[in-house]
Amino acid sequence: MTRARKDEVAGERNGRLLVRTTAPPVEGQANDAVRRIVAEHFDVPTRSVECISGSHSRDKVLRISE
Repeated sequence: MTRARKDEVAGERNGRLLVRTTAPPVEGQANDAVRRIVAEHFDVPTRSVECISGSHSRDKVLRISE
């Protein structure tokens, strides 16, 4: 899998948030990066973003809590 050039929220596609990360999809590094990027985007702590499905997939469902 090719990694992105930079970490970013790159907009929306088909009603889903498009997140790009430079982290490799190894040992949860990409999942952790996605959580951090989404947390920064919504201005919440990283601990408030949880991957509830898709941890081994490109498509993920995240829960953001306060």
